Amino acid sequence: MAYEVYLDDIRLPIPPEKIPISYPGQNKTANLINGEEINLVRPAGLAEISLDVVFPQMDYPAAVWDGSVDNAEDFLDHLQDLKESKTPFEFIVIRDGPGRFSSFDTNLDVTLEDYKVSDDVKEGFDLTVSISLKEYRNYGTKIMNFLLIEDEAETVQASEESGTERKGEPENAGSYTVVSGDSLWKIAKQLLGNGNRWQELYDLNRDKISNPNLIRPGQVLTIPS
Repeated sequence: MAYEVYLDDIRLPIPPEKIPISYPGQNKTANLINGEEINLVRPAGLAEISLDVVFPQMDYPAAVWDGSVDNAEDFLDHLQDLKESKTPFEFIVIRDGPGRFSSFDTNLDVTLEDYKVSDDVKEGFDLTVSISLKEYRNYGTKIMNFLLIEDEAETVQASEESGTERKGEPENAGSYTVVSGDSLWKIAKQLLGNGNRWQELYDLNRDKISNPNLIRPGQVLTIPS
């Protein structure tokens, strides 16, 4: 199975060997007066992700460079920016099985909690970075306005969420010309508002694309609505 792993807009040249994602529970137990123990069910906690990323310092046949990052130093600079900006970003895993079979994908909004850089002699010149991510859930206050008519409260304005909102899906662009560094996921994110819609792009352009992981600059793709 082939993996594509993205941190923000960076595709990792070599996917991690393991991608552990834990979903902690927040249930609590309590004892009643009669001694009976009960379980207080609460909403699930935020997902936690731990990655050990090997960033190559040499050219390997298995490494995939899409132009989103140039080298290890560039990658570390981007991690530092994510840490200092204190803003959420996307963690995406695209799984492709044999025979172009598409498995389930992972797409979470996350924050960068911690990262550790280590030089391991066993890795040669390559850089090993341990990264800890945590799921981000949007939140905000609700503001409701009421108008009293004949002693009856009537809502005149819908509740409005404050905070970060995802942008709506762009209108149909009709067609798009591939440029260097593009991938179907990137194009879907840019034009359709969701990188997971890359499969729609692929299905609509099968007459032009033989392998969804290989698109060439200059190709003109039809964009779905």
